[in-house]
Amino acid sequence: MNDLEISLLAKTGHYHDDPLDGQIEETHISWVILTREFAFKIKKPVRLSFLDFSKPGLRKKFCEKELLLNRRFSQIYLDITPIREEDGNWVIGDGKGRIIDYAVRMKRMKTEKRMDKVLKKGDVGTRQILTLSQQISRFHQKAQIIKRPFNLNEVSDTFDDLKSIQPIVLKELGEEFSAIIDEAILFSNAFLSLHIKRFRERILLGFQRDVHGDLHSGNIFLYRQPVIFDCIEFNDHYRQIDVLSEIAFFCMDLEFYGQYSLAEIFINQYADLFSCFQTAEDNVLFIYYKLARANVRAKVHALSAIESGEKYEMEITRKYLLLMNEYRRQIIL
Repeated sequence: MNDLEISLLAKTGHYHDDPLDGQIEETHISWVILTREFAFKIKKPVRLSFLDFSKPGLRKKFCEKELLLNRRFSQIYLDITPIREEDGNWVIGDGKGRIIDYAVRMKRMKTEKRMDKVLKKGDVGTRQILTLSQQISRFHQKAQIIKRPFNLNEVSDTFDDLKSIQPIVLKELGEEFSAIIDEAILFSNAFLSLHIKRFRERILLGFQRDVHGDLHSGNIFLYRQPVIFDCIEFNDHYRQIDVLSEIAFFCMDLEFYGQYSLAEIFINQYADLFSCFQTAEDNVLFIYYKLARANVRAKVHALSAIESGEKYEMEITRKYLLLMNEYRRQIIL
C-alpha cells in the first residue's frame, strides 16, 4: 500500500461493516490506523539493509511473527486480518475484494498512558518502575537462551554506522558534535577489542536471550499492569541480545528524560531479581551498551531529520550525542 491508499483506508474504509474513521500514526517502516476500539498496524512496502517488507507475502509473514512474539508480553495483540479493495472500496477483514495487504489488529490503548508521554510530564513514579522491573526480569529469566557466537565485525560495523549521519550533524550541529562521533567510533572499537572475551563468556553463560529488542518508553503503556508492546520481529539479531543490552536501552531512555534516580531504582531491583551482573567488568559492559543505544537513537532521529526536514529532530539528535559522550567519559580503557 502507499500513503494515498492508507489515507483512503483510514478515512473511508470499514472493518467488516463498521466505518474506520481512524487517525494515522507513522514510523519509517509502518503505518498505524487508530480507531476508537482498535489499532491496525500495516507494514510499509520497503526493503532496507536490515529488513525486507517489499512483497505482500513477506509482510504477511512478518505480521504473523509480530503477533506471535508480542503475545509473550501482552494480550493486546488480537489477530492478522487482510486488507481488501473492490471498486475503490476499502475493507479490513472478510469480504469479496482482492487482498491488497495485511494488518496486525490490536486493542486500542489510551495514548496519554504511553510511558514516554508520561515521562515528559514528570509523572512516572517509583512504584511503576518497580512493577516494570519485576515484569521485565521475570520475562528475561524465562526467555529462550541463544548461543549465537559474538561477531566482533558485525557489532563494530553497527556502531560505526553512526558515521552515516556525520554530514548532517556537521552541517546542523557543528564541528564539536561531528568530533563526538569520531571519538565515539574510536572508543567503541578499542572497547570491543579489549572486552571481547567477556562478551563471549556472557553468551556461554546464557545471558544472550530472545527478548524484546526495542525496550524503551515509547513501547510501554503505564496501566496498573504495564503493557509492553512492539518488540522487534523483522530481524532476529536485533532481538536476540544480551539482557544487559535490553535493560541498558530502558535505563538510557530514562536518563534521556533526566530520570537518573528512576533508572537506578530499576536496575537495582532488576539485578536483585536476576543476577546478570556477575563481575565488575559487567558493570562496564552495561555502560557501553547504554552508549551504543544512545548511538542508535541519535542516528534514528538524524535520519528522520533528513527525511522530514524537522529541526526538532536534530535537537533530539544533539541530546543523544551528548548522552553518548557522557557514557564514554564514564569508562576508562
